[in-house]
Amino acid sequence: MTKPQKQWIAFGDIHQNLRFVDIIPEIADVFGIIVTGDLTNHSPEGAVEKVWNAIHSKNSNILAQQGNMDRGNVTEFLKSKGANLHRESRELDTGIKVMGVGCSIPTPFGTPGEITEEEMARYLDETHSELGEYEQLLLVVHDAPFNTKLDAIANGVHVGSKAVRDFIEKHQPEIVLCGHIHEAQGEDVIGESRIFNPGMASGGGYVLVSIIDGKLDATLKHI
Repeated sequence: MTKPQKQWIAFGDIHQNLRFVDIIPEIADVFGIIVTGDLTNHSPEGAVEKVWNAIHSKNSNILAQQGNMDRGNVTEFLKSKGANLHRESRELDTGIKVMGVGCSIPTPFGTPGEITEEEMARYLDETHSELGEYEQLLLVVHDAPFNTKLDAIANGVHVGSKAVRDFIEKHQPEIVLCGHIHEAQGEDVIGESRIFNPGMASGGGYVLVSIIDGKLDATLKHI
């Protein structure tokens, strides 16, 4: 069996609940951690620091971004740690890049990290334009793409972002990580793109992202 060259554990929707640190296995053993958003609940003083310290105590290689429940101070904190992914990109391995866009489109709840569909589209396009050349792409968004298994709330209504879906349809990233809709944990596809929503971290959901022989792969996990 081929051994993965690098692995990341990806999760999101932490909402200040640190239970995930003890229930998600191998956090300390993988190459790094990716957080898709919603580290806090409206980012009260000291909240993002507590979440950061909980993850960092297990694994110091962290990439993370704000969700709709996070205020801008979360992005500023992550930037100060060199770990921000919102509207930024990194090279994960030769020819393999990751880019992130956090926040969400408007919700009925008026949460602090909401943006319009137009802003979402612009953030995605601007971040992608700065990627340069790549062979494979890992897209990390907080909001789920519209009209998939991953954006349906309890009554079956699809509430995800059309801008996120449009971007995926156009650029076909190999792997997409999202969150935001807690009850829509699962996996779906748009064209050739495989998309994962692990649900809430405190519920034991995560995605194991691997690079095997220079190729991106991912597996949805649940404790």
